[in-house]
Amino acid sequence: MDTVGDFLTRIRNASMARHEKVDIPSSKLRAGIASVLKDEGYIRHFKVVRDSKQGMMRLYLKYNAKGSPIISDIRRSSRPGRRYYVHKTDIPKVRSGFGLSIISTSKGIMSGAAAEQGNLGGEVLCTIW
Repeated sequence: MDTVGDFLTRIRNASMARHEKVDIPSSKLRAGIASVLKDEGYIRHFKVVRDSKQGMMRLYLKYNAKGSPIISDIRRSSRPGRRYYVHKTDIPKVRSGFGLSIISTSKGIMSGAAAEQGNLGGEVLCTIW
């Protein structure tokens, strides 16, 4: 099962339904992606609640003044059946710089701009705009 794809689909569905928050099972990878989304301004806040199982993560979505979601589209780039790795010089620009790519590098999960600045390549997990 593609856990990152499920994570992105839950965010996409909740934002299209104009929900204030969405609950998702937690993992370190999902928390890393949520941290990048928060740092880049695509979500308001997230918190991880630990329990006896794997824990739950609650993401608080962000909307503009008109009520439209900040996340217009969120797409999975690298899938379990087709991994998508890039060199540090080939990091994709999403929507001519208006979007965001999230990359898993040897230094952790980070945005494409941060990976490019740190001279790091890696697996492109998803793109957001």
